[in-house]
Amino acid sequence: VFQVSRSGYYDWTRRKKNDRAKRREKLEQQIRRVFLDSRRLYGSKKVLEALKKEGVQVSEKTVARTMKRLGLKSRTVKEYKATTNSKHHLPVAENVLNQTFTANAPGKVWMTDITYIPTDEGWLYLASVMDLYTRKIVGFHMGERMTKELVIAALDQAYNRQRPAPGLLHHSDRGSQYASTEYQKRLEKYQMIGSMSRKGNCYDNACIESFHSVLKKELVYL
Repeated sequence: VFQVSRSGYYDWTRRKKNDRAKRREKLEQQIRRVFLDSRRLYGSKKVLEALKKEGVQVSEKTVARTMKRLGLKSRTVKEYKATTNSKHHLPVAENVLNQTFTANAPGKVWMTDITYIPTDEGWLYLASVMDLYTRKIVGFHMGERMTKELVIAALDQAYNRQRPAPGLLHHSDRGSQYASTEYQKRLEKYQMIGSMSRKGNCYDNACIESFHSVLKKELVYL
């Protein structure tokens, strides 16, 4: 079938693997282990990050190509997208953050958002507060209703845990919960600067929305 000689074939079966083949085989084992340890959730980018933490020097292209060859494909699914209610007459803040998704230290910029989580008993709502510098969730609260009390509880928890200095930039979407008088008074009390996404632009709050997306893909929908 391969049009090679019998002696050539047997010689090939007895031949020792060269260094390049050994490196490739080892990398395949490492990629497969990281992928399986992630419960078959990680794509090539996350596998690459995990390998780099272990000191493995490899390009994302090589990881992606190897995963494709081994048939390792993330089993995450697309999320159901729902948005907060921004059709209200409450005052909204300027988009001070303006997609500048960097901070020079913790406690300088916080991102906030609400997401829906389906359960057997109906929807639950999760309000989260993320520190833009560390990408750590510094405050959160869950409830059965998407109210201003929900987001205030998450903000209070974040403030009481972190005690940031005055002048922190607080970014959210234009939802009525964040625009409410009670929430805005909390920002004044904590001496925070309000910032809100532009109307209908989910990219303005991309970091926290991305976190909620991963949370649901990897821990809820499966």
